[in-house]
Amino acid sequence: MSVAARASHAPGSATLAAAARALALVTEEGCIAEQALQRTDVSPADRAAVRAIHSGSLRWYLRLSPLLDALLQPGQDMKPLVRALLVTALHQLEYSRAQPHSAVNIAVDATRLLGQRGASGFVNALLRRFLRERAALCARIDASEPAATAHPAWLLSQLRAQYPAALHSILQANNGQPPMALRVNLSRVTRQEMQQRFAADGIAAEPGLAHTSLVLERPCDVTALPGFAEGLVSVQDAGAQFAAVLLDAAPGMRVLDACAAPGGKAGHILERTPDLQLTAVDVDGARLARVADNLQRLGLSARLIEAGLQDEGWWDGQRFDRILLDVPCSGTGVIRRHPDIKLLRRPEDIAGFARQQSVLLARAATLLAPGGRLLYATCSVLPTENQQVVDAFLAGHPQFVRSADDRQLVPTPLEAGAAAVTDGFYYACLQMKAGA
Repeated sequence: MSVAARASHAPGSATLAAAARALALVTEEGCIAEQALQRTDVSPADRAAVRAIHSGSLRWYLRLSPLLDALLQPGQDMKPLVRALLVTALHQLEYSRAQPHSAVNIAVDATRLLGQRGASGFVNALLRRFLRERAALCARIDASEPAATAHPAWLLSQLRAQYPAALHSILQANNGQPPMALRVNLSRVTRQEMQQRFAADGIAAEPGLAHTSLVLERPCDVTALPGFAEGLVSVQDAGAQFAAVLLDAAPGMRVLDACAAPGGKAGHILERTPDLQLTAVDVDGARLARVADNLQRLGLSARLIEAGLQDEGWWDGQRFDRILLDVPCSGTGVIRRHPDIKLLRRPEDIAGFARQQSVLLARAATLLAPGGRLLYATCSVLPTENQQVVDAFLAGHPQFVRSADDRQLVPTPLEAGAAAVTDGFYYACLQMKAGA
């Protein structure tokens, strides 16, 4: 947009319009949130604000969309782009500190920027009606638990069945802002030293759940963090930092990181034990390039292979002493980082993931040396993808045993404190018997 065009509209209207475009790509085309943002023309100055509105609108969409429907006449319809704009505007009215009437004016101008000038009067009237009837409308919508919690009914049901005591905490975490957690490279610096270095730069950080983790009080641009460019810290959720510990690789071992992108766990494995032979495999070449970038920043190296785990030709026939199998999954443990999961994931998807996970686990088992350890990992909180996959595998592979109790982490809200906050992860340590 030209400077002149931008100046003729209320400040913030271009940001809201861009967020609405990105939201429409998710709700109408099934595009994942990150790709939707990449496909939306956003100026560098507006990028952070657009991302914030986009993420917030997705996070609360399952409450905001029913609120919008309650404002419409029966059978009334509108263009998808106008609907997306109204949802983003309702998000600003409900969940931001924007002045209500200013937010309405911004939405009206955004309507014109979206090429929907004819709808501007409708947008203005509907949002002003919402402000007048807000309390009654919200009370009516919030009588529905899926709407009040902004979670699909099927997921809400599964979470309640599996985690009745922790349900409120999980929902609160899913609807909150994600923490910015860091992994400290303990091979080069202590956690306390990094905490002190941050403090000297005015960056508040507290020790996290994992012994390698620090959680920032406020998220910031990672490239501006002291020590990041030098490889002293990396961005990684505290719960994800348990993977390298549970894998327990020793010097000289042959280690496979299957489904390795974007490389956070590979970097941690090598930070803990640099004197091993690490092979990182991923089917996505672009994502594998991120593994290379991360390892280069850390001053570490591994053999990187673009291939699917089941592909022929990439494996040299020598079995691995340790295998990390971080399988594709529903992502139900990382919803606060990817709120589009609540809109895009369907209950029937879970069984499909479980089938894929079972195939990958069986394949990985053929690559493990007798006496070796295979760590099965997901960022799911659903037993269909976790305990049930592992139980079925062990029933059909008597040469394997659990070498430790399974570990299921569930999302915890920021209010729980830095020492407790984590996303949702599942880990199962599987040992092949020495004589197998």
